[in-house]
Amino acid sequence: MSGASSTSLTTRRVTTTEAPWVRWTLIGIALVFLLLFLLLPLAAVFAEALRKGFGAYLEGLREPDAWSAIKLTLLTAAIAVPLNLVFGVCAAWCIAKYEFRGKAFLTTLVDLPFSVSPVVAGLMYILVFGAQGWLGPWLESHGIKIVFAVPGIVLATLFVTFPFIARELIPLMQAQGNEEEQAAIVLGASGWQTFWHVTLPNIKWGLIYGVILCNARAMGEFGAVSVVSGHIRGQTNTMPLHVEILYNEYQSVAAFAVASLLALLALVTLVIKSVAEWKHERLMKAAAELPPEPPQAGPASLKAAS
Repeated sequence: MSGASSTSLTTRRVTTTEAPWVRWTLIGIALVFLLLFLLLPLAAVFAEALRKGFGAYLEGLREPDAWSAIKLTLLTAAIAVPLNLVFGVCAAWCIAKYEFRGKAFLTTLVDLPFSVSPVVAGLMYILVFGAQGWLGPWLESHGIKIVFAVPGIVLATLFVTFPFIARELIPLMQAQGNEEEQAAIVLGASGWQTFWHVTLPNIKWGLIYGVILCNARAMGEFGAVSVVSGHIRGQTNTMPLHVEILYNEYQSVAAFAVASLLALLALVTLVIKSVAEWKHERLMKAAAELPPEPPQAGPASLKAAS
């Protein structure tokens, strides 16, 4: 009797102690907030973009300056994300797997772009690489142009996006520990084999999630890129900057057409992130449901059995 009662207590569904009206009020507030500040603005972007018909929408995207902004945005993301991928994995590996002097300082440097305004980051590059900056005269004498050119946009994007992958991997690697890597090294695996066959499979979903976040921020960055780009139409304007220029010129349909493309990229990123999280949870659940492996009989037990 007591066993049955204890089983029923453990399987009883745990609920909160608040009254039902409190729970429904909180749920309603959350839904209203999402509707007013997320769904309605998102729907307004697409409604304004299609206000004059699908032909005007396509015309806004076919404009040469719009195509230039789209290509520059994709190029910047294509350069920044792989570089941040390499840096993020190396920084996370170093911080999570090793103890050394200056580890806290390195962690602080990784978090620096989170605390510095993107506009300030852009101004830092102006002070270093601008015509009146520290390296400006030398760069100008050698015909190298960084500020108000594509390299400056890439550098600014790198600065504001490089914490995302590292910050996603550091707690994951710290939670996993070093036991599997040490076992692989003891068994004769090289450093590259250990990383490729042991570490990478354990962090792949966190790595994918960090890459998705990094790519989304790289394509949508405005503040730092706005400072270093110079707003040269058809040359240094990314999609967010192009949207601002069109809106300031009262070309609302073209502005919202490009903005809707950014929104679509964000929605695709969200879908990919959700699929990655779902697959990761499914794999973790399947691994948890696997039966434990039976212990292997050693030589002593085999001799006793015989």
